Amino acid sequence: MKDFVINNSLKIIKNNYPDYSDEKMEILEYGLTGFYMFISKTIIIFLVAYFLGIFKELIIFMIIYNAIRSCSFGMHASSSTVCLVASSVTFLTAAYISKLLVLPLWFKILFGLLSTIYIFKYSPADTEKRPIVSPKRRMVYKIISTIVAATMVICSFVLKDVFITNSCILALIIQCVMISPITYRLANQQYDNYKYYHVS
Repeated sequence: MKDFVINNSLKIIKNNYPDYSDEKMEILEYGLTGFYMFISKTIIIFLVAYFLGIFKELIIFMIIYNAIRSCSFGMHASSSTVCLVASSVTFLTAAYISKLLVLPLWFKILFGLLSTIYIFKYSPADTEKRPIVSPKRRMVYKIISTIVAATMVICSFVLKDVFITNSCILALIIQCVMISPITYRLANQQYDNYKYYHVS
């Protein structure tokens, strides 16, 4: 199904824009593949969440998680199947736990502080396909990531909604795993990809 949708989309684009180079078509193919995987993965995860009765909770958790993911980045799965399975298990479990449990204050303080320090140290974490080469951009992302992480920790203390406060801490913990050099090593992926590019 994926190949059918992407290949036909590329044919339509090529027919309408015959002057597009092979390099540009490769970029479009990469973008279309990413978009297709995002949509299909989202549909499946949200369907499962609906049947588990945590549809609203999953949406809220994903918004909170993407607040820190969008500026500190992190690794991507090596295949679409691994991505689907890992994302489903991680986010559905996190949303479910956030709904059912009340995380104690000491847990929020300890893991909130450790997560913020860890994110400051290791963000932004890039990938081989999308290295963040510019030192200025890396510093900007690092500062923004740290501010977002600290804000999420503060929210986990001051907000009254148990689900949201739990989600803030669990989202930070998940993101720490996603930017960790250990996780990259276990997944056999290259870390600190920007180091392999020369910046004049």
